[in-house]
Amino acid sequence: MYYRMDYESPLGSIFLASDGEYLIGLWFEGQKYFEESKAKEMCEKKNLQVFDKTKDWLDRYFRGEQPLIAKLPLSPAGSDFRQEVWKLLCEIPYGQVTTYGEIAKKVAKKLGRETMSSQAVGGAVAHNPISIIIPCHRVVGADGSLTGYAGGVEKKKKLLELESAQFVSDMKVMI
Repeated sequence: MYYRMDYESPLGSIFLASDGEYLIGLWFEGQKYFEESKAKEMCEKKNLQVFDKTKDWLDRYFRGEQPLIAKLPLSPAGSDFRQEVWKLLCEIPYGQVTTYGEIAKKVAKKLGRETMSSQAVGGAVAHNPISIIIPCHRVVGADGSLTGYAGGVEKKKKLLELESAQFVSDMKVMI
């Protein structure tokens, strides 16, 4: 059985999903890839410990604190490749950004390959089922542009502003 709960954030409604023990999903309302990521059968259940921990984490995050990802029980579903990319996303420090190309280099090294496609990494980043907590919003284009975010580029910009990432211009981040 899978469970769901809604959370109202400063950036709009967020949908939380759990298997009862782990957080398996966190999406903005209307987020790209949401329907294909969520489990089909979910019932609303607000009193799960994992939801309490996640709400506390989100409250702290939106107050500008830097809650630790490791404090939450996460279990995103995805291929081994996507899991590797998502682990690397969790290593991006609060308020900092990296590029798809840099992640591709790290994944290639972990997998014992000479190279890795930035586009493949982009696909894994885009399909991250636990937005914000697994910080896919901290990944930018090679030129610092705020390319792609399944929740919308404006939300990505606001998340980076909340983290005090340094913007060079309206849609570019200082790396």
